[in-house]
Amino acid sequence: DLVQGLRNIFNTATSIEIAYTKLAHWYKDVENTGLRAFNTIANTITLNYRSILNYFINRSTNASAESFNAKIKAFRAQFRGVKNVEFFLYRLTTIFA
Repeated sequence: DLVQGLRNIFNTATSIEIAYTKLAHWYKDVENTGLRAFNTIANTITLNYRSILNYFINRSTNASAESFNAKIKAFRAQFRGVKNVEFFLYRLTTIFA
């Protein structure tokens, strides 16, 4: 029920104000249940609520940037260090651009 409640906040909240209110109510529900399994996520939300609420401005995340960073890391790992930076950047642009 708490999991679905959190999911519903992200799926239905249409503004930062609504999301903030719903997250506060969800946090209170977590405290009232006393389930320790939800303490970690509740504390994370408490510490990072401003960043989390930024999602509701235009409903976007940095997932694409994180994915691109992971691809670059994997690419670098294949070559075990780069000696020619210009060639490395050239290869990045030809493969991922």
